[in-house]
Amino acid sequence: MSSVADWEAPNPVKENRSGLIGKPVDRYEGPLKVTGTAPYAYEVEPPAAPVYGIMVPAAIARGRIVEVDTAEAEAAPGVHLVWTHRNAPEQGERGARVHPRSTAPARPALENDRVAYFGQPVAFVLADTLENAQAAADLVRIAYAEEPPEADFRASLDRAMDPPGEEDVRVGDFEAAFAAAPVKVDDTWFTPVQNHCQMEPCATTAWWDGPTCVVHTSVQMVKPAQHGLAETLKIGRDDVRLLTRYIGGGFGGKGQTYDELTLAALGARALGRPVKVAFSRQHMMHGTIHRPATLQRVQLGATADGKLTAMSLMTVTHCHREGHFVEHASNFARSLYAAPNRLTGHRLVKLDLPGAGPMRAPGEASGMLSLEAAMDELAEKLGLDPVELRIRNEPEVDPETGKPFSVRQLVRCLREGAQLFGWDRRMPQPGRVRDGRWLVGMGMAAAIRGNFLLPAKCSFSVDAEGVITVKQGMTDIGTGTYTVLAQIAAETLGVPLKDVRVEIGDSELPPAPGSGGQFGAATAGSAALAAGMNLRKALAELAANDPESPLQGGPTDQVTFEDGVIAIGNRSERIATLVRRAAPDGLTAEGEIRPAADARNWSQHTYGAHFCEVAVDPITGETRVRRMLGVFAAGRILNWKTARSQLTGGMIWGVGSALHEGNAVDPRYGSFINQDLAQYLVPVQADIGELDAIMLDEVDDKANPMGIKGVGELGIAGAGAAVANAIYNACGVRVREYPITPDKLLAGLVAQGR
Repeated sequence: MSSVADWEAPNPVKENRSGLIGKPVDRYEGPLKVTGTAPYAYEVEPPAAPVYGIMVPAAIARGRIVEVDTAEAEAAPGVHLVWTHRNAPEQGERGARVHPRSTAPARPALENDRVAYFGQPVAFVLADTLENAQAAADLVRIAYAEEPPEADFRASLDRAMDPPGEEDVRVGDFEAAFAAAPVKVDDTWFTPVQNHCQMEPCATTAWWDGPTCVVHTSVQMVKPAQHGLAETLKIGRDDVRLLTRYIGGGFGGKGQTYDELTLAALGARALGRPVKVAFSRQHMMHGTIHRPATLQRVQLGATADGKLTAMSLMTVTHCHREGHFVEHASNFARSLYAAPNRLTGHRLVKLDLPGAGPMRAPGEASGMLSLEAAMDELAEKLGLDPVELRIRNEPEVDPETGKPFSVRQLVRCLREGAQLFGWDRRMPQPGRVRDGRWLVGMGMAAAIRGNFLLPAKCSFSVDAEGVITVKQGMTDIGTGTYTVLAQIAAETLGVPLKDVRVEIGDSELPPAPGSGGQFGAATAGSAALAAGMNLRKALAELAANDPESPLQGGPTDQVTFEDGVIAIGNRSERIATLVRRAAPDGLTAEGEIRPAADARNWSQHTYGAHFCEVAVDPITGETRVRRMLGVFAAGRILNWKTARSQLTGGMIWGVGSALHEGNAVDPRYGSFINQDLAQYLVPVQADIGELDAIMLDEVDDKANPMGIKGVGELGIAGAGAAVANAIYNACGVRVREYPITPDKLLAGLVAQGR
């Protein structure tokens, strides 16, 4: 198997271009999705009639099950089995890794009588129809010995501790520099719990093919899900085939597996029949992970000319009592602005709540809601334009590590965004612009998100018809993976898009890390390019060594590929003709990508700048986003259309974080109050005015061979802060507890005497 380092042919994305990479190509799988024929996990047709599973969620947050009565449920129509902790099948011990190279441990379901969070599955019913399964689940009687939960985040701040294995990061003497600074900002900000609310709930269809467990499930990472299920079922990893070909949204919430996967596989084995299990929308709120709440203290000290001399962002967040997840809301601040004296770190409170975990732009999405608003407060105290303040604190090297930046175009994003948005028309003094009864204001914020590359493999095959097949254990959570892989294949081999087939989301395919962390396109795409380059080389050598080829004896390093034709100078033939004659069974080449040995020598990030105009009704406290612009620098763009969709989707989510989104906890029961999309508010079309995202030309040659970075999480980073800053500019009210709802704004407006 060859790697990037083995390439000998010219790079087709720089030479011999067909022009497909970067173009706004329609989605590869789009027709299947819009016609409703793309089979999502729950919709997969199994080899026999399935039975249907329903999980019974716990009604307490902490305690033990002391009594179980399943007699009525077992006697209900169509019921095949009812499981609780008393009769659940044997499974691997939680956390066990029998295979030393497993990428995930065992996660047994219904393992004991202990209840660790509200909504934990405590019983499971399988019946011949979904309706019968739900009716029987309602008949399961469970009595608990409840223990008082600790579920109030702000009331538990005195229990905050250092996260395991983490220490605060200090540069210089922050305390002394902050005390000496002539201009200071010192504020505390609160961000609430958020739920992922994917369109498709977590779901699994499972059956057994002899000794092999076949599962179609909705998950973002293939190999960890396969390995974890094998460990749970106590079978070999090769005895689990896991497929996740179409995913209706993930956002990090499907970066791990849940009990529906385990119970579907166990139920299918017990009954010898296919099983379908899906979370309800209400159960998704508690049965899966969420973005935790944070409390953030921002301290900024600056000279009179706007140079930061001291900067600190300290975050307190929470996780489950048995968990270790930390919302790293302070990390981004370590690379954003120059300041010689710095302090960043995190504290963690363990609560009796469902597990906290990653959610789109974990860290930045929460943290930038504080720092970018605080920068605006500092700009006002200094009498500086907020854009100018950020430019004056642009670092020459990474301010924490001293490493050089690979490519950093933040200042360009700021300047071009300001010009395009008409920032020069902004009135610096709040509350000065009216449109009828509405108060109108502008705000902005910077954006940053780290860039990552993980190991991955891919294979390319060409058949006797000249069709290129891409195979990779990658996933597409709606971000466009199918499409960009097809574009890379078509351009690399010089064939039309219609002659490319893409197969992903299968544990039997060459492994890739999956979708998440904004590493997906760069990682999967780089491995695909390596495979494509190796197939080019194999085809060139096949032609040069074939006595019947017009290219016979030609120099392989001069071979070009275009419109399905392989050529050297004026000698050419169609790829299909060559393969049909010289390799009738087809050719396959594999490629892989690994981070370069010097990758850690560079500070690598994606950047952006958000600009927003809002109108605030001083009578009702209502906020309307009128227009919003994001300008981003995120490496080579593989598909303009899908990239813009990702960026604008993130910006819309930022509007939701600023104005709508958040879940409250009832501390008596350790439960979230909003448990469906009728109560959990997210932006709808009427909430979004004019919206656009612009991507600057950029190729980061330190990132990977194609210079790709990610865009999936950059769009949300800083977007909400731009909305908050615009609200302040409109009406002069600064709300430091998100979301900025009308009641909070009205309280501030009343305090002003408006």
